[in-house]
Amino acid sequence: MDTSRLLRTTGTVIAAAGLLLVGCSTGGAAGPASSAPSAPSGSASASAAALRPYYEQKLSWRDCGVPGFQCATMKAPLDYANPGSGQDVDIAVARRPATGPGKRLGSLVVNPGGPGGSGIGYLQAYAGIGYPAPVRARYDMVSFDPRGVDRSSPVECLTGPAMDKYTQVDQTPDDAAERALLVTAFKEFAAGCQARSQRVLPHVSTVDAARDMDLLRAVLGDEKLTYVGASYGTLLGATYADLFPDRVGRLVLDGAMDPSRTAVDLNRDQTAGFETAFTAFAKDCAKQEGCPLGTGGPEAVGARLKEFFRKLDAQPVPTGDAARPLGEALATTGVIAALYDESAWPQLREALTAAMDGDGASLLSLADSYYERSPDGKYANLMSANAAVNCLDQPPAFTGPDAVRSALPSFEKASPVFGTGLAWASLNCTYWPVKATGTAKSLAAKGAAPILVVGTTRDPATPYKWAQALADQLDSGTLLTYDGDGHTAYGRGSDCIDTTINRYLLEGQVPPKDKKC
Repeated sequence: MDTSRLLRTTGTVIAAAGLLLVGCSTGGAAGPASSAPSAPSGSASASAAALRPYYEQKLSWRDCGVPGFQCATMKAPLDYANPGSGQDVDIAVARRPATGPGKRLGSLVVNPGGPGGSGIGYLQAYAGIGYPAPVRARYDMVSFDPRGVDRSSPVECLTGPAMDKYTQVDQTPDDAAERALLVTAFKEFAAGCQARSQRVLPHVSTVDAARDMDLLRAVLGDEKLTYVGASYGTLLGATYADLFPDRVGRLVLDGAMDPSRTAVDLNRDQTAGFETAFTAFAKDCAKQEGCPLGTGGPEAVGARLKEFFRKLDAQPVPTGDAARPLGEALATTGVIAALYDESAWPQLREALTAAMDGDGASLLSLADSYYERSPDGKYANLMSANAAVNCLDQPPAFTGPDAVRSALPSFEKASPVFGTGLAWASLNCTYWPVKATGTAKSLAAKGAAPILVVGTTRDPATPYKWAQALADQLDSGTLLTYDGDGHTAYGRGSDCIDTTINRYLLEGQVPPKDKKC
């Protein structure tokens, strides 16, 4: 159960395992000519002259196998401190041209979160066809796989069979021997990343991805970046705004992160967020006929789920795959996956009912959707990229097992159900082979145009207080609140939220301060 700081939109959690995403490549006729703005003079530590060839490159668009979409490859320097050295990374890009009617407003770049979520997969499966029609009519819908992700010089760590074993490692160790096994698993994962991805591993930070996004803005021919970032995508967007405030157009940061929180605080806050979401699920489940966790208040329901996890820890149940019985780690991940979206609550009730009757297949399927494991046993590189970015962005949450044990009471207070497992999951960066290059800090983006920050009051993965904090940190931040359940708010059924964001994107109309829906 490696769920530490994995932040992405609802659709990429529940539906990811079933998506058939077609790869993209360059070639064919070039798209419409555009004048790409040159590199800003303060970009990284390299001179604008060294970066100019990247900013002035032309994308060669072609049909990439999904109707209505075009794909291309953008070059970016592997190391922004040394551009032009011949060491580049390929950044996969996709777009769906504006459908009309109405005057085209430029490009709308979208990111689904993660870190590690495929922007191209998200665009093709959801954003490019599911965003509100008035927005798709006026904007070219664009996304990219950030460096280290999927089609863009991906970070790779373990084989499919090795990942199967890794996802089953007990993350609620009961004694020294089980703690040692968990540490060994984290070490082996980190060593696999170093062995398979040594070249890119030091260069996949959020800052690197934000600089790539400015290259993308330029080669698309846009003077300003218009962007919707969800979940971790809010940190990417806020980082971009702080680096390039004069290049900010209309930015929507939905399901916001707080960049000032340390790794341990982020993980503990997220633990509390999942407890909040579980409480909402428990209240709903208790009202349903045949709730597998029984009736009573959330505390009683939570105690029954925790007892079920304890039984699975001692004796996993069959799933139809002899090598992958449902133990505590996979069951916990399956439950967490369903808590991202209240529309998955009926599926979770059914999966828990079946598992408690001895059939763990449905709960395993939920866990597989979270890990982006396909039925043939192959994993997307989501978990590899997620660790690579998180472990580069901040120093590790804990120095070792003793530090985790000291922090257990605070995590268990944050979530009696999930606290122990999520505390131990926070050990994942401790043995990382590359030293962190970033640190927790506030992002102000001084001088940027108005930025819309969106928070959901009972968001499981990005607690509402993070959105409040980010809106306060950004000099031009405006908070839009959705009083509801689930992860992120845009396009999830609230007409108030969608109308407000659409007006901002289409007309530049900023909502009143602290507007609530």
